[in-house]
Amino acid sequence: MLRVPLLAGIAATLIFFSACKTVVPENVAATVNTRTISYSELDKQFQSQFASSAEKASDDQMMIQKLEVLRSLIDSEIMLQRAEKLGLMATDTDVEAKITEFKSPFTQEEFQKQLAARKMSLDDLKAQLKRELSVQKLINKEITSHISIADKDVSDFYNANKSSFNFPEPQIHMAQIVVTAQPDPNVRNLKNDKAQNDDQAQKKIHMLEARIHQGDDFSMLAQNFSEDAQSAPNGGDLGFVPESALEKAGPDVRKILSIPPGQVSPIVKTDGGYRVFKIFSREPAGQRALSDPRVQQSIRETLLNRKDQLLRAAYFEVARDEAKVTNFLAQKIALTRIK
Repeated sequence: MLRVPLLAGIAATLIFFSACKTVVPENVAATVNTRTISYSELDKQFQSQFASSAEKASDDQMMIQKLEVLRSLIDSEIMLQRAEKLGLMATDTDVEAKITEFKSPFTQEEFQKQLAARKMSLDDLKAQLKRELSVQKLINKEITSHISIADKDVSDFYNANKSSFNFPEPQIHMAQIVVTAQPDPNVRNLKNDKAQNDDQAQKKIHMLEARIHQGDDFSMLAQNFSEDAQSAPNGGDLGFVPESALEKAGPDVRKILSIPPGQVSPIVKTDGGYRVFKIFSREPAGQRALSDPRVQQSIRETLLNRKDQLLRAAYFEVARDEAKVTNFLAQKIALTRIK
């Protein structure tokens, strides 16, 4: 009785390795529909993200990192092709405007140092921004524009969570972006971007701080880059935090208490990594009514973030299913290492 499943398993294995033996185009790490992702593109992106830790990594660790980077490049290419099909590509004017924003806090020399630290040329940055802006246009049209929060949704959320709007002490509604020096394999932000050591963590948090001051959306940056598994999917939103919790968190975190609503904190170094906080509002003790505009806004933002994350995850999965992807690097690893 066990022979049929056993033979089926052997057949599936033979089919898998037979597929792996197909001729692999030279210098092609993957194909997405009719387009290729070259090993040179992969190496450039890998160096940008993992250069400072590559020497310390074992061969297996390095290949895991390369597979993560390649998966990100594949997803980016899938989304880019969708943006092209719908006529949503960013223009040169869009890219130049974003470059100007990036440059504004720096001198020309400092800007060049920023590029060098990321192992990028100006052309590399422009190409990356064109992709990111195009994908953002796609997401805005295909996802964000279709999200609406009804008044009933707000009232239902309030009634189900009424106790959470009754504050026994003053509270601060805040969000955070976290960057750590020890990459956690369980953390998966949208960019799958994780610092590998303290040097990378410092460079990354300063890059994010600069983008915040340049006007980039805090929530989107948190979703794309934050390394906190709990808050990153919600745009970094921590909800309402009691002031007493901040007072006990150490002198650096305690400084948040003096930051006015709408403002962003300086970089704060904690035991759990480097953090940047955004303050949304301050709430005195007591029960908040549903009629309070701040309660309404808080609930709508929470529900909006939830729906955005759900629709975005589903949209990405559907896009992956519809694309014809061949990961030659993964096939190569499977063929040479699985015996």
